[in-house]
Amino acid sequence: MVLAHHDGIKLFRSSLPYINAHRGKTFVLMFGGEAIEHDNFPNIIHDIALLNSLGARVVIVHGARPQIDQRVALRGIEGRFCDSVRITDKLTLECVKDAAGSVRSQIEALLTMGLPNSPMHGAQIRVCSGNLVVAKPMGVRNGVDFENTGLVRRIDTTGINDHLNDGSIVLLSPMGYSSTGEVFNLSHEDVATQAAIALKADKLIVFSNYDGIFNREGKLLRTVERPQLEQLIFNGEIETESTVLRALTTSVAAGVPRAHCISYEKDGALLQELFTRDGTGSLVMEHHYEQLRGATIEDVGGILNLIKPLEESGVLVKRSRERLENEINQFIVIVRDGMIIACAALYLYPDDGCAELACVATHPDYRGKNRGERILDEVKKRALAASIERLFVLTTVTAHWFLEQGFQPADISALPSAKQELYNYQRNSKVFTLPIV
Repeated sequence: MVLAHHDGIKLFRSSLPYINAHRGKTFVLMFGGEAIEHDNFPNIIHDIALLNSLGARVVIVHGARPQIDQRVALRGIEGRFCDSVRITDKLTLECVKDAAGSVRSQIEALLTMGLPNSPMHGAQIRVCSGNLVVAKPMGVRNGVDFENTGLVRRIDTTGINDHLNDGSIVLLSPMGYSSTGEVFNLSHEDVATQAAIALKADKLIVFSNYDGIFNREGKLLRTVERPQLEQLIFNGEIETESTVLRALTTSVAAGVPRAHCISYEKDGALLQELFTRDGTGSLVMEHHYEQLRGATIEDVGGILNLIKPLEESGVLVKRSRERLENEINQFIVIVRDGMIIACAALYLYPDDGCAELACVATHPDYRGKNRGERILDEVKKRALAASIERLFVLTTVTAHWFLEQGFQPADISALPSAKQELYNYQRNSKVFTLPIV
């Protein structure tokens, strides 16, 4: 029990940087009707309520496809589709209204629940919805009239932001309304994507029946850049459902900084993704204007310019051009418009099963945008590929950053013997280690 108590405190403390980072940010959360019918859905709602309580601005977009299918079947209506898109005639539209209204009421009821001994006891959460999505008809395509199936024409960002500024959660259904008073059946992916783009959301978070984005070999892609993901999709190398992938790539391409894919079946997936270092699902980012890659001999001058001020201030150990040229293959860089803005080096000690992370530097004008985290992720990938089990780092002034990334203080004895022999007692660098298996 003492151990569990200690682990809980440690987890809570480690989440504090993320709590501060997410406060005041706008998150659009998207899930389909399948998630609503899953046993874990009440837990998702509790986690959304917690996210709102911690100061995030939350927009929920829900689907209702299975619920619509049930009502269509009950009424004996023939469901018609073209290219996997539902053709919404007048009778089907009544099923859409019924299903969407029922699902919306269910979500609102769960967000209102505050029974004693429940996770939301004492919470006073306002949920707002309404005619916040303006729609247009999909029209006739290849000779097929989609009738009351529509597309998002406009998101009422002013109305949504007014509700968010009041501390409310905004709930958007897969329906839209036209200026002529018509109702249209929309895909919730379209609503969520367009809402995230129009609101300039900080994140789009998509709940899927997958734990994230998996390649053909079944490997979870924890972090992937949009161009790379689109190439993998084009090559048929991704297993995750296409509607989820379309929402992720479209939103990021239009300027949403980060799009996440997590499981609606896994309890706590939302909190783990947002408030822990490793997360639980997949993260899609753009970074088309910055390139993370291995360094080449042509990068020596740029790296020297980047690290020189840190060497002069004593933060980094001085490296000669000759030494840097000899070790250039150990370096990773981030390049923006031809300028190196971040770097790090990885020195392997394979006999000891460990590797040193060294010379971590970011240009002062580009700090605070997770570039250090991106380099660390790449370092861990390279270390794992070399069968390395743990990283170690020596630092004099940036201990707090390494602690935030999960490194733990260690003694000099934790260093490989070859590194212990070179340890500079005058610098008195602190030692930190990080297991990566």
